[in-house]
Amino acid sequence: MRNRVLAFMGAFTVALVWVAPAALAQQTGADIPRMADGRPDLSGIYDTATLTPLQRPERYGNTLFLTEEEAAAIEEREPQAIAESFDIPAERNDINAVPNEAPPVGGDGSSGAAGNVGAYNTFWMDRGTAAFQIDGRFRTSIIVDPPNGRRPPLTPSGRKAAMARLALFRENTGTAWWVEENGPDAPGPYDDPEIRPLAERCLLGFGSTSGPPMLPVLYNNLKRIVQTEDYVMILVEMVHDARIVRMNAEHAPPEIRGWMGDSVGHWEEDTLVVDTTNFNDTPALNGASRDLHIVERFTRLDADTLLYQFTVDDPAIWSTKWSGEYVWPATSDRMYEYACHEANYAMGGILRGARILEDEARGPPK
Repeated sequence: MRNRVLAFMGAFTVALVWVAPAALAQQTGADIPRMADGRPDLSGIYDTATLTPLQRPERYGNTLFLTEEEAAAIEEREPQAIAESFDIPAERNDINAVPNEAPPVGGDGSSGAAGNVGAYNTFWMDRGTAAFQIDGRFRTSIIVDPPNGRRPPLTPSGRKAAMARLALFRENTGTAWWVEENGPDAPGPYDDPEIRPLAERCLLGFGSTSGPPMLPVLYNNLKRIVQTEDYVMILVEMVHDARIVRMNAEHAPPEIRGWMGDSVGHWEEDTLVVDTTNFNDTPALNGASRDLHIVERFTRLDADTLLYQFTVDDPAIWSTKWSGEYVWPATSDRMYEYACHEANYAMGGILRGARILEDEARGPPK
């Protein structure tokens, strides 16, 4: 990740990537790489990072395309943000100037359950270098349906589930707020390691990067596809998750479930269609339920580009289906090990710290 960021820092003036899937699709046929059985060869490593957001900013309404000026402005903001990350006072960079300096009381002002102690700044992110294009035009969002480019409204059960999740996750104030607000025996967000998010436990990458649907996130956006006649494997850079797609197979029994579901694939002409069901209660897609059903379509446009399309159907959570698409450009980058393991070394400290805060909130035994 760091090497890709540094490479980007030296290429501020690179023009926006021009990708036109509709035009490139005309090359399908004899012009695209194929397997021995004649099917398109999807194998390769792809960098799925893009500055195009999943959901369309509301100011664009139903507008599907950015102007070239708007796309250029998006491209310019990213290197500026990274450059600003270098703008740290010299004395804070000099280890001898402030030896053993403690962090500021109350943290550095950053929010979130991480504890207001700071985190990665923009320098460490790798969101991509440009917005993507389809048919030679920049998109305002990955989501294309509903027409406003945003997830559809939640159902009543979806809202209830969202509120239940939010009730246990809020800004870390350094107190056992769940005890202070709800009583000495109230359940809290640190009662059990399995309450913590899957990404925090290094079981899945965050943001549905492992999918399905497979979405771009802040960093580690590489995907590697290995293909045979009977299986397609998609290795995800973050947390080295591997999706196994069984070709021309039946879904597993409904009792067999997983975070990434059960994926079966088939070919529709030159497009690989992957149907995924059998999710457990905490799918990779944030907010989804065990009733989630995903259909993905992988189409090779040329030797260096895939078009990735998906449709999300979860009637327990969203009022209608929603769909999106974006391009996966091939990369010469190698995919290295993502050194993250279940529970991580901090998990014990997280749980012990919560017990201390709870004791403080309860006060001495009566």
